[in-house]
Amino acid sequence: MRITMAILVAPLLASLASPTQELRNEDVPSTAPGPDVYQSLPLEPTQRADLEKAVAARNYDRAETLLADAITGNPKSTSLLTAVGSIFFLDGRYLECAIALKKAEKIAPLDDHHRLTLALAYIILDHRDWARPELEKLATNDPHDAVYPYWQGRLDYDAMQFNQAVARFQKALDLNPHFMKAYDNLGLCYEALAQYDDAIRTYQEAVRLNNEMPNPSPWPPLNLGTLLVKLEKLGDARTALQESLRYDSRFPKAHFQLGLLLEKEKNDNGAIEELQLAIKYDPSYPDPYYVLGRIYQRRGDKRRAEEALNIFQALKKEKPDARPH
Repeated sequence: MRITMAILVAPLLASLASPTQELRNEDVPSTAPGPDVYQSLPLEPTQRADLEKAVAARNYDRAETLLADAITGNPKSTSLLTAVGSIFFLDGRYLECAIALKKAEKIAPLDDHHRLTLALAYIILDHRDWARPELEKLATNDPHDAVYPYWQGRLDYDAMQFNQAVARFQKALDLNPHFMKAYDNLGLCYEALAQYDDAIRTYQEAVRLNNEMPNPSPWPPLNLGTLLVKLEKLGDARTALQESLRYDSRFPKAHFQLGLLLEKEKNDNGAIEELQLAIKYDPSYPDPYYVLGRIYQRRGDKRRAEEALNIFQALKKEKPDARPH
C-alpha cells in the first residue's frame, strides 16, 4: 500500500519534475534511520519494532504505510515527517521525500543530515536551483565539512561553470585531502577546461585514493581511461579501463570505452564484443550503438549499420545529452 499524497501534499513542490539524473551509488549517503532515530519516534513499541523490521528488509512500502498511519494521528511530528522522508529517499520516491522534508521544515528547522537529503532529492529531481540554497545553508552552518563545497562544485560543473567548480573542489580538498570523489570531479573540471595534464594528474590521485578504499569505485579509473583514450594514450588507457572493470565487470561505460580503444587499434572484432557487452548491461545506453553502426558501415554491413544507427537515434531522443564518439 502506497502512502497517499494527500497526507503530505505541499503546494510549493507541485511543480517538481520527474527524476532525470542518477547519482552514483557512492555519492548518496545512507538515509536509513539509525537505532537512536527509531527510539525517538512517537510510536508504540510494536509499531517501532515493525518499522525497524520493514526497513531492515527493504520493505519500504510497509515502512511508509506505518509512518503514514502515525503521521495521520500526529501531523505535527517533525521526527515522523523526517523519518518518512528518509524512507522515501531510500525507496527512490524523491518527490515525496522533498515534500515530507519541506513539511517538517515548516514546523522546525531541519538538521544538517536531513537538509543534505533534501538537497540531493532536488538534484535528482533536476531542481538544482532549489538545491543550491540548501547547500549554501549547510556550508554556512558548518564551513569545515568538505561535503558541502563538494556538492556545490557538482552543481557548478553541471552548470558548466568550470572555474568556479574547480575552486569548490579545491576547497573541499583543503578541508579533506583524502576526499577521493573531490579529486575525481576536479579532474572532470580540468578535462572540460582542456587542461589535460592537470586532469590526468588529478585523476591519478583519485585512482590512488580509490585503491585504498575497502570497496573501490569503478568511476575514477573509468574517467582516467576515458581521457587517455581521447588523447590516444592507449596503453595507459587500457590499464585504467581494465582496473575499472575489475571493480565492476558489468560496468557499461568501461566496456564502451574499451570498445572505442579497440576500434582505434583497428581490432573491430574485439571492439564489437566490448560494445555489445556495454549494450547487454545497459540497453538504453545510446553511444555503443553509434560506434557499432560506424564499424558495420566501414565493414560494408549496411543492414547492421542501419539497424544500430536507428536504435542510436531513437535512444538519443530519449537521452538528448547523448553525444556520438
